[in-house]
Amino acid sequence: MSVPIPAATLVLFRETGGAAPELLFVERSRAMVFAGGALVFPGGRVDPGDRALALEFVGDPDDLAARIAAIRETVEEVGIAVGLSAMPAETLQRLRAALHDGVAFGAALRDLSLTLDPAALVAFARWLPAHAASRIFDTRFYLARLPADSAAAVVDATENVRTFWATAQSVLDDADAGRATIIFPTRRNLERLAQFADFDAAVTDANARPIRTVTPWTETRDGREHLCIPDDLGYPVTAEPMSAAVRG
Repeated sequence: MSVPIPAATLVLFRETGGAAPELLFVERSRAMVFAGGALVFPGGRVDPGDRALALEFVGDPDDLAARIAAIRETVEEVGIAVGLSAMPAETLQRLRAALHDGVAFGAALRDLSLTLDPAALVAFARWLPAHAASRIFDTRFYLARLPADSAAAVVDATENVRTFWATAQSVLDDADAGRATIIFPTRRNLERLAQFADFDAAVTDANARPIRTVTPWTETRDGREHLCIPDDLGYPVTAEPMSAAVRG
């Protein structure tokens, strides 16, 4: 099996006045090797700059680096700042442009006099597949509420081709109807997220459960091979026939 690549993703909530909360999705370019054409949350791999920034904070450096990566990737991919000091739209545009130009996140923050708050994110889950593939991602999932007066999400048009807000259940319904593609970890996390009436309920559940790495396995049930996950981590569906599972 390949050496796992540390990665992070951010589930961003937008409250809708009593209805189910909407989550921010991006659609991956079909040309991408990993999850091409799939709907995912903003995120990506943890880079050395994220690890360097993590050393400026007290706590688990791996968790901090992943939080920082999730914050950075959300700026890069959709132009929304979470876990950063308040800034005018022009400053956010400059930050995003600097990241797209390859400027290290820490250097860009210093240049623009911005501060970082990794604690603004809530740890939700960690997934590490064990299947044979050229790339295996060790992905930490975090939750955050859309900041007030946040900029509109704008796709980066490189790795992703579309960004939109939708409820967890509506994306599951689209996938079931063949109108969308979601990979196995995204589906399981959407089923879990669809249980929550609002952001606070999701945070309460996340804080009540330990973050234990989810590594799916295969087993035969009723004569069919299934892809399975543990049944004690809050996921309402813990097995899916291999014939139906979509893997990255």
